[in-house]
Amino acid sequence: MKMSPVTPKDLRGSVIAVPPLARRSDGTCASEENLALLNHMKEGGITSFMYGGNANFYNLGVTEFGQVVDDLSTHLNADEWLIPGVGADFGKAREQLAMLTERAFPTAMVLPLRFPSSAKGVATGLRKLADSFGKPLIAYLKDDGYISENDLTALVKDGAVCAIKYAIVREDPRQDAVLSSLVQSIGTDIIISGIGERPVVDHFRDFGLRSFTSGSGCVAPALASAIRIALMDGNLELAEELREKFIPLENARDNYSPIRVLHSAVEAAGIATTGPLGEFLSVLDDPAQIHETACAAIDLVEFNRYALMGAAPMNKVCRQLA
Repeated sequence: MKMSPVTPKDLRGSVIAVPPLARRSDGTCASEENLALLNHMKEGGITSFMYGGNANFYNLGVTEFGQVVDDLSTHLNADEWLIPGVGADFGKAREQLAMLTERAFPTAMVLPLRFPSSAKGVATGLRKLADSFGKPLIAYLKDDGYISENDLTALVKDGAVCAIKYAIVREDPRQDAVLSSLVQSIGTDIIISGIGERPVVDHFRDFGLRSFTSGSGCVAPALASAIRIALMDGNLELAEELREKFIPLENARDNYSPIRVLHSAVEAAGIATTGPLGEFLSVLDDPAQIHETACAAIDLVEFNRYALMGAAPMNKVCRQLA
């Protein structure tokens, strides 16, 4: 498993999957099912795995966090990267980071605490966490005003932050003054497009970003990887065609719950039995939502099967998928 310092090459080397965490009926980590999901993602070319909101790491206790991280780590090879989310509160984050220090992790993502927090307090907290960890962290920017641009830029320049997961949703991703200003301040090397497939083409084309996270890519990793390759090659038309295959599942996630829908989708697609969602969350229980999610997931995993064929160029695959 990757233990070396984080570089822009690491961020660009793979789609950064943001998977759910499979659990047994008693809520504990289901090792075999998580391995099945990881193997599915690896088969599609993904080597970077960020466990955060979709895995409900917000509600892991400190002891359970260590157990889950240890279990997931056993499933990864030397060239694969596990990025755990810590927090969201400061005290838990600091204790979890101490555990990661013992395990020589190169970084972790600090989950955003929306309440109680202030922009200046978030900046101070991130700096203290990086100092105690002794390594830079990944900041998760999900809301306007969460942290000031000046403070975030200072954290980057001082080596306290090695990457930024940018996930502020805009009605039109092409119109984003905050992202534009961040790019002007710190460049594009360490800013990750953090909202999945829907805005990724705009983020690459209009802002110059070069890495992205994907939740639905856990269902169709080969298709998500094909989007990454098309974007890196400058083939925006192909990237847009491939992205459209994700929209039905992304619509369900946006309409109902990004976390709960993805958790259900992985199981509906036959990839792994995901089980319960962990504390303070519940699995989908509305029959219409379950049906819509299952249909979208089954279609998407079938598209992934075509993408895995590899024998035909992706533009031909797109025609097959039409």
